[in-house]
Amino acid sequence: MTDIPDIAKFAALDFEASSLSDESWPIEIGLSWLAGGEVQTWSTLIRPKPDWDLSDWSPQSAAVHRIALQDLEDAPAACNVVDDFLRYLGDKVLVSDAPEFEARWLSRLLQSCGHAKNLKIADYHGTSFARFSGLALDMLYETLERRPAPHRAGPDSARLAHAWRVALQY
Repeated sequence: MTDIPDIAKFAALDFEASSLSDESWPIEIGLSWLAGGEVQTWSTLIRPKPDWDLSDWSPQSAAVHRIALQDLEDAPAACNVVDDFLRYLGDKVLVSDAPEFEARWLSRLLQSCGHAKNLKIADYHGTSFARFSGLALDMLYETLERRPAPHRAGPDSARLAHAWRVALQY
């Protein structure tokens, strides 16, 4: 294994969104990390901000993640979600298996709540290949293959952290 930050310094990020368009906005966030050898996950729905264009809602995306627009009416306000997210993130390094999408939704969420800084998101696969090799890497990807993404932010981020947890056993 190479000398990069310990896997416990990383947190897997996942979003579900209104659509996949450039104007889409986040509707659910999930963050998972390893602590004491166990997967910890925080996730929540996100109530749309008034200036987010509701016409960007995609019925096709809703069918995939099974979150109805009405489900967001009583969700936590976006800025409350940002505060919680930053608290759970702490000094962890973000990773994602789709960093370009997650970066767009994270940026939209942070900027809509007055946070000027954009957080970098590392590629999960690049980080995995840098950290693991041989049987550990094989087991990581076998674990991912056996646990298809459920297309919900919390379980999707937990899936990535769980694969790292399995790989650490090898």
